[in-house]
Amino acid sequence: MLYKEKQIKEGIKLHLIKNERFKTNLIAVFLTMPLERENITKNAMIPMILRRGSKNMPTQEDISKNLEEMYGAIFDCGVEKKGENHILKFYLESINDEFLPESQGKILKESIDKLLEIVFNPLVENEEFNKQYIEQEKINLKQIIEGRADNKSRYALDRCVEEMYKDTNYSLYKYGYVEDLENINASNLYISYKKIIEQCNIDIYVSGIVDEEIIKYIEENNNLKNINNRKSIIKKYEIEKEKPIKEKTIFENLDVNQGKLIMGLKVPMQTEDKQYDTIIYNSILGGSANSKLFQNVREKASLAYTANSSYIRMKNTICINCGIEFANYEKAVEIIKTQLEEMKNGNFSEEDVENAKRGYISAIKSIEDEQDTEIMYYFGQEFTNIKLDIKGYEDRIAKVKKEDIIEIAKIVKIDTIYFLQDGSVKLQNNR
Repeated sequence: MLYKEKQIKEGIKLHLIKNERFKTNLIAVFLTMPLERENITKNAMIPMILRRGSKNMPTQEDISKNLEEMYGAIFDCGVEKKGENHILKFYLESINDEFLPESQGKILKESIDKLLEIVFNPLVENEEFNKQYIEQEKINLKQIIEGRADNKSRYALDRCVEEMYKDTNYSLYKYGYVEDLENINASNLYISYKKIIEQCNIDIYVSGIVDEEIIKYIEENNNLKNINNRKSIIKKYEIEKEKPIKEKTIFENLDVNQGKLIMGLKVPMQTEDKQYDTIIYNSILGGSANSKLFQNVREKASLAYTANSSYIRMKNTICINCGIEFANYEKAVEIIKTQLEEMKNGNFSEEDVENAKRGYISAIKSIEDEQDTEIMYYFGQEFTNIKLDIKGYEDRIAKVKKEDIIEIAKIVKIDTIYFLQDGSVKLQNNR
């Protein structure tokens, strides 16, 4: 595997990932801008409009027809948030030319052209998007936003994080808000789109059996030639000043059959490098079937259907997630707090550390097994101040020692306990 990056223009970067494991090429374009309340709903809607048609492929049917003619190429798009950044994502996957003897590089180049056209040369009529597409996608986006609570586990996790960061833009929902939709129209959304293209960071990834000649091809793409330089507006990882944390408890009522307990922990570390120690701390705490949470909350006490934890690196936040019976709330919280103390007191073995490292290093090694995972790994490096290739990532995890994990355990603090319960139960009130 070979990774190379080149700045095409200021604020516009091309990333080449040569990986011969796959029969497909995957091209991705990421547009990154700050999370902002006034723009988030419009931003979320833009990929939905761009997928409907471009200048030379004015309908979704035209796009589908072109993809079919490219031996069944696949297009997808969406939105994501990473730290204080809002990201619009566009992908096009197509078969590699080596498996098409007569193509002579045609499919890869065509894939690049089609994806860049969809993103940078949309269907525009009289300086505005297609009105019909706008109204249809407003309905679709409203359904996405209103359907947020359909996945109760994901909803509970998101809500806990929102409560932890409610005074910051990180609390914003990536798809935006229903109340914004009424004021979105074909004209002002196109204005927002143009502003994004003028100001956002643009990262283009090409993964597969590719060579460096493709760099020149992309540099000469007409859609990119028309785009100006811009200063980077990516909000990278920052060490947050440690603030006094007062543990708070939030109870929310919803029609649920099972209680969703989320415990949000903050890890106020002094250096970014400590993130790697925190990864292994989280793995031992709740990141595997051998973790303390799984073994003590689920297996021994039989209190939870699920018991695990996840680490949000950009915010130095760990979220403990348990699905429990409503009546088991107090007991589950008690046992979780006991496990946090156990970690702080070093009541875990060297074997636990080695098993956690082996498991995580195995996951790192699998990054190269999927093209989109590999692309997302390298894209994630754009937001950090410590850039590591995949081998460097493995090596840093391998260096973690038990005393490093105890050091992390001693600074972990409970910020928010969130419990999603059935409205008819009403076990508790917020406090």
